[in-house]
Amino acid sequence: MTLDDLFRDALGQVGDTAATSVFWLHHGTRLAGSGTTYLNRYVAVRVGGAFGACAFEDGQIPPDLCREASGAPLADLLAEGPLPLRTAALDAHLGHTRPHRDDPRAEPVTLPAGTPEQRAAARDAAVAELAPVTEGARIALIGVVNPLVAAIRERGGQCLPCDLNLRTTRWGDPITESMAEVVDAADAVVATGMTLGNGTFDELLARCRKRDIPLYVYAQSASAVARAFLGHGVAGVSAEPFPFSQFSADPTTLYRYRATGTA
Repeated sequence: MTLDDLFRDALGQVGDTAATSVFWLHHGTRLAGSGTTYLNRYVAVRVGGAFGACAFEDGQIPPDLCREASGAPLADLLAEGPLPLRTAALDAHLGHTRPHRDDPRAEPVTLPAGTPEQRAAARDAAVAELAPVTEGARIALIGVVNPLVAAIRERGGQCLPCDLNLRTTRWGDPITESMAEVVDAADAVVATGMTLGNGTFDELLARCRKRDIPLYVYAQSASAVARAFLGHGVAGVSAEPFPFSQFSADPTTLYRYRATGTA
């Protein structure tokens, strides 16, 4: 199964459903004690009872696109346009037809109220607990967030960081741009859902399958899309549907999934 397979399946299911609203978010975050400012951009699509969302790189999606896409047939958004927008539309469709809160496979994890630092640490601990981080295990981290690097290390793992935008971790560790470099050296892979929206996911999935190593996805971007790959090369998912934890200081819920088999 590939991402294109999911798009084709969805196009056969959505009929004349419309995307009620499409919106664009840009925010920056710098956690206390860190020299890194994360600049995040998301496009979100509302369909029925769900929001789909996907991060994108600077310049990929202009804000004006939201005016054109809001109210458009969902099939149009799935079929054409920037990949992050298509992915957000697919995420909305899958989240609407099968909400995380109603999925019997999902393990709800409540993130506590608190500061950005407390909530980020709780979120990334929940992700690290999903993957098999054992003493000395080499964990490729595709998409670097410093609290997750710390969570992997606190469990005895060796973090192999990869990111297209960051060059060092908070602690000065070098970060490579080469996904192949870290995956080929890893015992397991933890990847952000943004890989589904930037065109790298199918390659990542194929490389993990070839090496027969588990792939775990921590997904704010495309959480319902990542869930669709459970048992099809993805061993586990931490799904955090929109609105994301960084947009609230109150308790919020993410959903952990573990595959019962692989294909």
